[in-house]
Amino acid sequence: MTTFEDRERAFESKYAHDADMQFRAEARRNKLVGLWAAELLGKSGAEAEAYALSVVQADFDEPGTEDVVRKLSADLGDKADAEAIRAKLAEMLPVAKAQLMSEN
Repeated sequence: MTTFEDRERAFESKYAHDADMQFRAEARRNKLVGLWAAELLGKSGAEAEAYALSVVQADFDEPGTEDVVRKLSADLGDKADAEAIRAKLAEMLPVAKAQLMSEN
């Protein structure tokens, strides 16, 4: 193998790793925000965990976070508006990344 091919494989491997980590961080962020929303809705324990999982699954509808924002806005009603939800999503992303980094 040539040095160029080695570099190319290393770059592809790093790209795949970074994409995987970003996906995992966003899923973790969605779970954390789902747990926050569950608390606002008065859910706890297994019910809160199930709700948080539904928030994670809502993110698979379309690229970006708007599908999550729509779900949470509909579920939370007047307990939190879309801007508060977006702010919580932004707040929780670094927390999710830190949690993932500490697990590795």
